[in-house]
Amino acid sequence: MVSQSKNTGQRSILGFDFGMKYIGVAIGQELTGTASALGSIKANDGIPNWDNISQYLNEWQPDLVVVGLPLNMDGSEQPMTKSAKKFGNRIHGRFGIEVAFQDERLTTADAKAQLFQQGGYKNLKKDNIDAQSAIIIIESYFENNY
Repeated sequence: MVSQSKNTGQRSILGFDFGMKYIGVAIGQELTGTASALGSIKANDGIPNWDNISQYLNEWQPDLVVVGLPLNMDGSEQPMTKSAKKFGNRIHGRFGIEVAFQDERLTTADAKAQLFQQGGYKNLKKDNIDAQSAIIIIESYFENNY
């Protein structure tokens, strides 16, 4: 069976909140404009275990990957911007999936606020924050592109 690409509005999107030590992961659906946390992947100086990335891609079969792009508050690039772009480009190169980048300014602060509202201080674990940030990245992508 030959798979046909889905129409815009019906795609699933795997989102990554890139970090040097941890990379948050979430899955989103264009149809609903919402996303759900999947967890986080440990990284060594920004380099993940690519088998972990492969597992997420194989399990969720996304139509698009969105990587958060860390920018300064004025919109200019910072050292992490280049690393996040490199990460996204490597996903595209290794797995042949389309990758888009989404401005992620203030996502960590938003993620912490949302998690605190949901469960107080005990909910503010690093894994939760990274995954929640990935949700915000996907939902921001939906808001800015539809």
